[in-house]
Amino acid sequence: MPIIKSAKKAARQAEKRTEHNSEIKKAIKAALKAFKANPTLETLKKAQSEYDKAVKKDLLKKNTAARRKAKLYKIAKNAGLKLEKKATAVKKDAAKATAKAAKTVEKVAKDVEKTAKKVETKAKKVATKKTAPKAKVEKK
Repeated sequence: MPIIKSAKKAARQAEKRTEHNSEIKKAIKAALKAFKANPTLETLKKAQSEYDKAVKKDLLKKNTAARRKAKLYKIAKNAGLKLEKKATAVKKDAAKATAKAAKTVEKVAKDVEKTAKKVETKAKKVATKKTAPKAKVEKK
C-alpha cells in the first residue's frame, strides 16, 4: 500500500481509469460480437463508432483501430453487404482543395499588390530625382 499522499491519490486514479477503460473495451467486444453474429450496416457502424471512441480516449492507437475497422469491412464484404462509399469524404476533400486554392490565390494577389507598391515607390523616387532642380553652387 502506498504511504505518501500523492501515491495514494495516484492509486485511486489508476483504479478509476482501469474501470473506465475496461468498460470501453467491453463495449468494443460487445459491438464486435453483435456484428459478427449479424453483419448489417447498422452493427458495422456501431462497431466502428466504438473503435473511434477508443482512439479518441487514447485507449487504442489510431492505426490499430484502422486495422481492426478494415477487418470489419472485409467481413462485411464477405457477408455480401453493399457498402456505401462516403460521399462526404469526397466532398470534404474537394472543399479542402478549394479552400487551399483560394488561399494560394489570395496569397499571390497580396504578393502582386506588394510588388506593385514597391515599383510605384521606386518610380516616384526616380521621377523626383530627374525633375528636381540641381542646386547651383556659387564659387567665390
